[in-house]
Amino acid sequence: MTLKEIKDLVQGEIICGEEYLDQQIECVFASDLMSDVLTLKDVNNLLLLTGLSNLQSIRTCEMSDINFLLIVRGKEVTEEMQELAEDNDMVVIRTGFSMYKTAGILYGAGLPAVY
Repeated sequence: MTLKEIKDLVQGEIICGEEYLDQQIECVFASDLMSDVLTLKDVNNLLLLTGLSNLQSIRTCEMSDINFLLIVRGKEVTEEMQELAEDNDMVVIRTGFSMYKTAGILYGAGLPAVY
């Protein structure tokens, strides 16, 4: 499934990385605990769902080679977060849906979980 399809499904707003919306996503991981994200191994084309909207979430993605981030619950993305994400060629999308609803929509559309 492409990022554009995901954005449309969750009624998302592109914060940055619009030029990458044709990228394919293979699996999804949902967590507000960045320590859990750091335990993921060798996952390509992963979309991270999180309600943690701060620099730590961007840094964690950077360290974990995750380029696709979906912020849930309508959390604000600061200018500093956006600049860091852009510097790392990341896509950041924001949705007003809860993590539970967002994950359910994506799972129902056929995107598998990491495990």
